[in-house]
Amino acid sequence: MPSLNQIDRQAANLYWLAFLLTGNRQASVDATVDALDSQDANPFFLGWMLAWARKVVIAKALAAIRQELVDSAKRIALARNCGAALLPRPALPRHWSLAPGADRRDLEQALLAMDAFPRCVLLLLIFEKLSEDDVVVLLDADRDLVRKAQALAVAELTRNLAGAREAAHA
Repeated sequence: MPSLNQIDRQAANLYWLAFLLTGNRQASVDATVDALDSQDANPFFLGWMLAWARKVVIAKALAAIRQELVDSAKRIALARNCGAALLPRPALPRHWSLAPGADRRDLEQALLAMDAFPRCVLLLLIFEKLSEDDVVVLLDADRDLVRKAQALAVAELTRNLAGAREAAHA
């Protein structure tokens, strides 16, 4: 059975996931509290309940920013249809590596600097390891748009982390 300390860490991780998805602290608190509200269940089911709470947090966080996701997806679709880049982006530095002291805050800043749709695609596909089919359904988007957003997100996360690394050593 998980200890109280482990449960607290799980709740903190759920909040952080919601925050990374929404970029909004209050929406993240609301999604996490709503998901954990029924956690007074039998300890036997606690692991299952925490896994379910993670799914509920994702659903509530995405619902909290639904219009932002729609607008962001439109920008990506428009850029794709026009054959243009989403925004002018600096070239990736040739030689960079993530600082050994890089921490969760660096990752958080790099993720939150991204537009909502590609950020959520990246978080759901890569960090949460959801299937592409699940992400298509959760984000109510077509598969090609999700793939385009993933490619953009990976490149942007790399640039953002490289930029943070360069800034730290400037």
